[in-house]
Order: sequence, then C-alpha cells, then structure tokens
Amino acid sequence: MILPVVKLGTLALKTFCKPIANRLKKEAGLHPKFRHFIINMAQANHRFTTKMQRRIYGHSVDAVIRPLDEEKAVQAAADLTGELFVFSVAGAAVIFEVQRSSRSEARKEEKRRQEIEAMMQRDEELAKEIQVLKQKLDEVEQLAKRRGPVGFSHFKDGHATEDGNGKPT
Repeated sequence: MILPVVKLGTLALKTFCKPIANRLKKEAGLHPKFRHFIINMAQANHRFTTKMQRRIYGHSVDAVIRPLDEEKAVQAAADLTGELFVFSVAGAAVIFEVQRSSRSEARKEEKRRQEIEAMMQRDEELAKEIQVLKQKLDEVEQLAKRRGPVGFSHFKDGHATEDGNGKPT
C-alpha cells in the first residue's frame, strides 16, 4: 500500500522539479555570477562521480578528467539541483512522518500508563475496601460469639443463614 504512494509522490516531486530546473537554466543565462556558480557546482559533481565510477570499475583515478562544456554543465547543475530538491523534500517528508509516528506512539504510551495507573489505584481501593469488610465481618463474628446463638438457628462459615423463625437474614 505504501510503496505505490511513495512512487506516486516521487513522480509528482520530479514533475514539480522540472519547472525549477528550467528556471535555473534561464537564470544561468541572465546572471553571469549565478551561471559561474552552477557551472562550478556541475564540474565538481562531474569530477566526483567520474572518480567514483573509476574506483568502482577498478580504473586509474589519477587520470585527467575533462570538464563538461558550459551548456552541459548548466544542464547537469539544473538536473542536480532538481534531484537535490526532490531528495530534500522526500527527506523532510520522512523526518516529518517519523516524528509524527513517534509523537503518536508517545501519546499511546502515556494513555496506557495512565490506564495502568488507574487500574492500580482501583486495585488499591478494592484492597482497602476488602480489608474494611473483613474487619466488619470480624466485628460481627465477635458480637455473634458474645451474644450466643440467640435468634440464629445456626451460623455457617461465619455467616448467619437464618433467624429463629426459619427466615434468611
């Protein structure tokens, strides 16, 4: 379920980034300092990727790497900037989702903790109530023993079951 949504989101981001890349190309043509900056960025990226590819394939890394021509460099910088934008937005979305999930789990954990606390408090209240009832039962038993069997036909398991007329108490 989540994978198609991620693919669709990535496609939407790439589609959204195309106008940004086109705007970069246009700005590179209008502003010489900006053009110089993105060309340098593209050349640095080209050198880095070429060296990595040479290392991966086991070729010499010391060989001279020819620079890209200006138009290819501007195109590469625009593409690189678009991809960086996609990854930064995707990374921000992942971070946001992780934080949201973490907050949700923290709320659930707090709710569980409160429920457990309430159950423990209720358990303590019930234990106190049982203790009070036991004390009252002991008092009733003591009173019954002092008075004797007057008014009671019998005393079973500590509970009066009938009075002298055969009626339950």
